[in-house]
Amino acid sequence: MTGLVRLRLAGFLRTGRALAPVLAGLLALGILYGGGRARPAEAYGVSAVVLFPVLAWQTKLLLDVEPDVQRRLARVLVGPARERAAGLLAAAVAGLGTVAVALVLPWLVGGVTVETGPGDLPVAAGVALGLWAHLLALPAAVALGALASRAVTRSAGYGVAVLAVGVVGTLVLGLSSSVAPWLVPPVMPTARALTGALTASTALLLSAWALFWAVVALSGYAWVRRTRA
Repeated sequence: MTGLVRLRLAGFLRTGRALAPVLAGLLALGILYGGGRARPAEAYGVSAVVLFPVLAWQTKLLLDVEPDVQRRLARVLVGPARERAAGLLAAAVAGLGTVAVALVLPWLVGGVTVETGPGDLPVAAGVALGLWAHLLALPAAVALGALASRAVTRSAGYGVAVLAVGVVGTLVLGLSSSVAPWLVPPVMPTARALTGALTASTALLLSAWALFWAVVALSGYAWVRRTRA
């Protein structure tokens, strides 16, 4: 399975499809940080929101690079479960690379401040919370991108529709406290929590929420892939 992960990452990089989401993410984050300096936790919380659609799009592109015939051959060689897991793992590795760039970028463009006032978190704690916010968004983005992939939707148009509905729903329902916010991953609630004093109970709740949503979404992806084998 390791070889299949490397193969999919190599195909994603060598075809140049990795450039579009990375450049889009850099452009969006550059505009975001160009508005002024913010404390690390607050800046990274918004960064995770901005990167969520980029990571989902990146996952869809990576999973769609492989031709359908090659994907079927991989299913025969390593088994359906390992073939699916290899694609998701490759998408997660690519997403971690994008997250790493997003964590470094604000320091290069002066988008964060190291000055702290009374009641502010230390810089190291803010960076740690920012990493936590990105790691909460990554599994959900990978799951959404997988649900929008060609292996599930069988159509480029349907794939784009699934991706658009998922991203818009995450942003809109995430801002609402009355219209079933549990239907979407806690990307927006996490960003809001990082603007104030984050309690341990809130952090645990958001982590459990993100994990539960990702597990349900990935289970749906696996079920669809099995039924369409």
